Amino acid sequence: MESSKEFKALIRECHKAKERAYCPYSNFRVGCAVLTEDGTMFTGCNVENACYGLAMCAERNAIIKAVTEGHRKFQAIAVGTDIKDKFKGPCGPCRQFLVEFGECDLYMVKPDLTYMKFPHDLLPMGFGPADLLAEKI
Repeated sequence: MESSKEFKALIRECHKAKERAYCPYSNFRVGCAVLTEDGTMFTGCNVENACYGLAMCAERNAIIKAVTEGHRKFQAIAVGTDIKDKFKGPCGPCRQFLVEFGECDLYMVKPDLTYMKFPHDLLPMGFGPADLLAEKI
């Protein structure tokens, strides 16, 4: 995957999406690109609000766009920030959101387009769809 044309586009697109971020309060831009199972790509950026609780993260924006277009399975997701010297992972609510759609490759991307593959255990002991089917008392 990492040497494919699609993967290189995924890395570039997460940073292009970051350019559209609306973050007048934190000044912390985040962009996300999602590659669906069939090769379609969706992007998202963070969108803040004066009522902080209404802000929306880039990862959730990109996934929501994909889901509203009928996609439920993802090959890879790339998330980029402006931090130069380290990789940053998704926030807790975004990790929970990602767990909902199963495992896929997740990459954190720095501004120079270097990347790191994030471990698959996004949310240790997380709550997901399978838990709703678990045997109960």
